[in-house]
Amino acid sequence: MTEQIELFKNYIQKLEGLAGQDKAMKIISGAMVSISAGVNDFGYNFYNFPGTRQHQFTIGQYQDFILGRIQTFVKELYGLGLRTMLIGGLPPMGCLPIQITARFKDPRDRRCLEDQNSDSQAYNQKLAIMLPELQGSLPGSKLVFANGYVPFIDMINNPQKYGFVEVNRGCCGTGLVEMASLCNIKTPICENPSQFLFWDSIHPSQKAYQFIANYLESRVLPLLLEDSEHQSR
Repeated sequence: MTEQIELFKNYIQKLEGLAGQDKAMKIISGAMVSISAGVNDFGYNFYNFPGTRQHQFTIGQYQDFILGRIQTFVKELYGLGLRTMLIGGLPPMGCLPIQITARFKDPRDRRCLEDQNSDSQAYNQKLAIMLPELQGSLPGSKLVFANGYVPFIDMINNPQKYGFVEVNRGCCGTGLVEMASLCNIKTPICENPSQFLFWDSIHPSQKAYQFIANYLESRVLPLLLEDSEHQSR
């Protein structure tokens, strides 16, 4: 997150050079940004490669640690002029193909991990409580919780409703472990990506992202528009 703050500062400097300081700050204060954090923190640092983190924290303590980092990040962005932020929660971590692969030795055993899903829900509940309190301490801010867990778990539990055939492995490669750079031009992919909930072992497919986006748009956008209407009165 420190690197992202520095990159944003560099962007502000470039924007000021193009538009001038006053107009640049007006653009920044009127912008809406989306913050996504937590999946890698819990997947890599806590569940799959526990090492130091599981020796330092219980799962509840680690949730609080990540939430504290997010709170600091939001305050830093606020200090740089941002006012409207969407903060995403965790998906059902226990249903990510990489998590299932890491837990079960038998590759045919592709069940969601209910303990990790429960952890995700607990984290999201804490985030949903924290954001209004944080917003109250930052005058003029609008902090909105974007809960992607709900549409995600519904696609997993009711794949036929969305046209999915495969929900526990990715389209790329074996779908069990491949992700990021392991999915490249030389990696074989499935014949029908639109039938897969996941593109690789972590990330949703384009079709899944569209459903998630539609869900969030129908629930998050009204919150932002409601706030704008109040300000215009």
